Amino acid sequence: MPTAIVTGPPVPGSSLEGDLRALGFDVRSAAGAAEAETLLAEVPGEERVALVDTRFVGHVHALRLGLTDPRFPLSAIPGAVTAQRSGRQALTRAMARENSATGQGAGNGTLVEGLPDRVTAALDTGVHRPGLGSLVAVVPADPQARNEARQAVAAVDEEAVRLRSAVKARDGFFTTFCVSPYSRHLARWCARRGLTPNQVTTASLLTALVAAGCAATGTRAGFVAAGVLLLGSFVLDCADGQLARYSLQYSTLGAWLDATFDRAKEYAFYAGLALGAARTGDDVWALALGAIILQSCRHVVDFSFAEARTGAAEGPAAALSGRLDRVGWTVWVRRMIVLPIGERWALIAVLTAATTPRVTFWVLLAGCAFAAAYTTAGRVLRSLRGGRAGEKAARALADLADGGPLSELLHRPWARGGAAAAALGAVLVTGSALVWGAGWQTVLAAVAYVICSAVGRPLTGRLDWLVPPLFRAAEYGTVLVLAADAEVNGALPAAYGLVSAVAYHHYDTVYRIRGDAGAPPRPLVRAIGGHEGRTLAVAVLAAVLTASGFTVALTALAVAVALVVLAESIRFWVAAHRGGAPAVHDEGEPA
Repeated sequence: MPTAIVTGPPVPGSSLEGDLRALGFDVRSAAGAAEAETLLAEVPGEERVALVDTRFVGHVHALRLGLTDPRFPLSAIPGAVTAQRSGRQALTRAMARENSATGQGAGNGTLVEGLPDRVTAALDTGVHRPGLGSLVAVVPADPQARNEARQAVAAVDEEAVRLRSAVKARDGFFTTFCVSPYSRHLARWCARRGLTPNQVTTASLLTALVAAGCAATGTRAGFVAAGVLLLGSFVLDCADGQLARYSLQYSTLGAWLDATFDRAKEYAFYAGLALGAARTGDDVWALALGAIILQSCRHVVDFSFAEARTGAAEGPAAALSGRLDRVGWTVWVRRMIVLPIGERWALIAVLTAATTPRVTFWVLLAGCAFAAAYTTAGRVLRSLRGGRAGEKAARALADLADGGPLSELLHRPWARGGAAAAALGAVLVTGSALVWGAGWQTVLAAVAYVICSAVGRPLTGRLDWLVPPLFRAAEYGTVLVLAADAEVNGALPAAYGLVSAVAYHHYDTVYRIRGDAGAPPRPLVRAIGGHEGRTLAVAVLAAVLTASGFTVALTALAVAVALVVLAESIRFWVAAHRGGAPAVHDEGEPA
């Protein structure tokens, strides 16, 4: 249980101790600064501890924001400071320095007043200070100021503020205006019944899987039910994040589940549509696979560009983008045309209910292709006028590239190529598969792709953030083309499974980098061959096996990759959660 040490003499009529207990704290009182230091030392090192000025006046939610957010080692608001396990040593040092500097004694009640704020000022590391908005958090110096502070507290509807803050600050048009106005109330309902964000996330996944099952029936009633359930799944998907913000229930495991389940839901629904179409004699597996390839490549463009531009100087294109973001209508138009998850799922749901899977996929592909062209072109322009990536960004790009043992073997310090080499390799292998299909020409092109994959490092060029998405497009695209060229039942579904398994590995790499956990271990990357090894293997298998044998090989490869990456990923994230890794929550661009 976390401990709150209330410093200073009691204040008549104060509800502070009751508010802290309501937030789950064990409350202890310290009349003097030395006594507070002693109590701080007695709290077990793995537990959260807070110092709170007994004169504090404010909203309970202000205390919640300042003292219970699990994402930050140290956090403070006026009159209160808290530390998790990773911040305890810094808090202890600051307390010792403050007491040593002022020479406070155990019974000195005068000098103990204001101790939490002085300790906060003495901290030798960064402290998170949450934005409180209209919430009140003050330490009044006299009775008149205390009465005025209490009146200010009464004048603000704390629950309304808390409910508004549960909604993500930056989101898509559909999510902001069509879902969040009521999903946040669902989040509050869940919070009051003790449900956790992870439980709501799981409910969203199950709803999407049922929707996929309905789509797989191939009937009009099934398609209508699938569209409705997909929208219901998205409402739950919004509610889980809003529940996390409403109750500050952030966790490393929860962030991973939320991101991973989003991909699983979308891929499962595409597969359901393909199965439903097959029941009516329409084979749309190639379109379904094209949809996940395009969406995955779009996402890796987002991730790579964000990593490359971290800390880099921006040019005039970025300045223009910033000016447009200050013009109301352009903000929503620009957010809608990139088809974020809300708009994309709404489009899929409506098209599923009203049209056929083939129409759904073609419209989705056209919309995603336009969005990809729009965002990538803008980012290329920004990169050409901007600065070069730093060393940390170059390491992240190298990890996102997912090079395996063959690229390591061929890599030479003098080799330089970056985005140009990656583009050449991608064009060679994918183009050869399109022109010649399964054959020795494509195998030779795959060998050339392997050579091109040993691009020079560090990836600090202005356009080197394009290297990971180019490799993704080459690998996924080659699998799609060769599976379609096999022209046997089961080849494209097997390719769909393989691309889904590999895409999971690539998303998992992104989530680890975002969480400052580093890339997946090199033995894992080597075990599954790296992007160049898998591409070469698929090209060789297509050339030497019959069409039916190639299908079996793709299926076996998909199962093997999925088992390896899932087992290691689950092990890593569960261990990180149990080990007390800093909680995270994605407040960035809608996926």
